[in-house]
Parts: sequence; structure tokens; C-alpha cells
Amino acid sequence: MTALVEVQDLAKSFDVSAPWLERVLGRRPRQFVHAVDGVSFEIERGRTLALVGESGCGKSTVARLLVGLYAPSRGELRFDGGPLAGSRQRLQMIFQDPYASLNPRWTVRDIVGEPLQEHGLARGAELDARVVALLQSVGLAAADREKFPHQFSGGQRQRISIARALATGPEFLVCDEPTSALDVSVQAQVLNLMKDLQRERGLTYLFISHNLAVVRHVADAVGVMYLGRLVEHAPKAALFAAPRHPYTRLLLDAIPDIAMSGRARTPVRGEVPNPLSPPAGCAFHPRCPHANARCSAERPLLREDGSGGRTACHAVEEGRI
Repeated sequence: MTALVEVQDLAKSFDVSAPWLERVLGRRPRQFVHAVDGVSFEIERGRTLALVGESGCGKSTVARLLVGLYAPSRGELRFDGGPLAGSRQRLQMIFQDPYASLNPRWTVRDIVGEPLQEHGLARGAELDARVVALLQSVGLAAADREKFPHQFSGGQRQRISIARALATGPEFLVCDEPTSALDVSVQAQVLNLMKDLQRERGLTYLFISHNLAVVRHVADAVGVMYLGRLVEHAPKAALFAAPRHPYTRLLLDAIPDIAMSGRARTPVRGEVPNPLSPPAGCAFHPRCPHANARCSAERPLLREDGSGGRTACHAVEEGRI
């Protein structure tokens, strides 16, 4: 398969310095948070890549960079072989909070129809017909277009968000934790809807989540992020069956063992380092049970690990784990 989305050495830094006068009086330097620090991956057409990691690891920043809400500090973004800037109509985003992302003063007709009007794709009666078709494609009724967001449940609001995202006929959807604000039963309905739409329309997804059970259900490949860096990238089956990076192993060990298998589990130790002053070398080395002197001095590169995936880990590279 050919790659629809290509990301190369993507980085984004945010200036979080104190005001100028305060810095001058206190003789303090400017401070930057490196939210995304050299991330590279590809997503094949019609497939789903899930990005996972602890809160603050940079996965949502990657999502916003891909749809142009943030400008990258460094790196290259390519869509279907060309620059991302000329492909805005072909990609859309589904946000985490379905209520906060919908204008409470607009009817569903206005919300779903806005992308069609902005891109000049439909007007008048044709616009209304397109809105009805979009609502029906996500399991809502034609009469729902006259209602306001507060008249719907959380799951129905997310369906409205999905209908809006599909309005321009995109090929690529960035889904930033689209089910985390929903009840478990409603999560399953929305996830199944998204998988059905992917099959019907050939959609490509970047799926951001911290829920590994959801990732196992929807993803074809998984990227694991830690402190702005991609530490492991592998096919879903390989990653869940035999994770290579120590951080991935710790994440999977945190999943409750419902079957009570009795297998050995290693608890996650320590805290995520301060992103204003990340550790030298491998960012995970202060918490890693396999770290040595090289890990604290040299940053590992994302390399092929012999299992069909790529891992950024000196211990894996040296055969120590």
C-alpha cells in the first residue's frame, strides 16, 4: 500500500517564558516546552494508526499539527505525495469533547452544513439534502437537523461531529480521543460507526487515545509516544503480543488482568519528567529498569527491531532485552 500521510522529523515548541520585564528583573532565560520532538511516521491509505501515551506526551499536539491548527517548528508534513497546505479539504478532525466543539447557538443544519458552504460545495435545497444524507449516514434522523446541540446525548453529539467532519468528503480523519468523554456502551457504538464508515468510504485515520482497549479494537498500527518522542511503532498484533520498548511494556502491564493469569507484572515507577527540562539521552531512562550509562547520555534513534516494527531503545538495539 502507498502512504497517504507522511510525517518526517516533526517538532513543535511552545514559548512558556515569563513576561519580558519579569525575566529582565529576575535575570531568567526564556523557556520552551518541546511538545513534539522529532516524530516520524507514515499512514497507509485506508488504514488506522493509533498514537498512545500518558497525558502530556504530545499526541494531541501531533493531531493539531496535522490539520494545520499549529504550525510546526521543524519537520515536513506530506499528504498524498504533496504538501499538506494544498490538501485542507481532504482532511478533517474529530475533537475530544463533542459538546465544546459544537456551537450551542447553531442548529445541527448550520453545524453540519458550514463546511459545505465554506468550500462552495452546496447551496439552498442541495445543502439541506446533503445535510440530511450526512446525518442519516451516522445514524441520526432527518428531523434532527432542526435541533440544537444541547438536545442530544453525548454519543449523538459525537455523531454530529462525525457528520460535520465527513461533509467535505475527506480521505483522512484525525480523531483526537473521540470517545473518551462518552460512556462505555456509547463508546462501542461510536467506534463501530467509525469502522463502518472507514470500510464504506475508504477513510484513513490517525486515532489519538490513552485507552489501550480502544486502540486494540480500531488500530492497524500503533505508535507509542513518551515526552514528545515516538519510542515504538509496530503493527497492532505484534505490539500487543510482544512489545519491545520498556515503556510500552509498562503501559501494557498497567492494563487490569481480568483473567487473573498470574503473569509477572512490573509497576510503572517514578513520575514523568518536567518537560521544561527533559532528561539527556533517552527521555525514559530515569524510569527504565534496563537503563545504563549510554541511555543517560545518548538519545536512541527509532530503528527496525527485527519484529516488523521500529523501536528507539539502546537495550533493544544491544540485545539486552
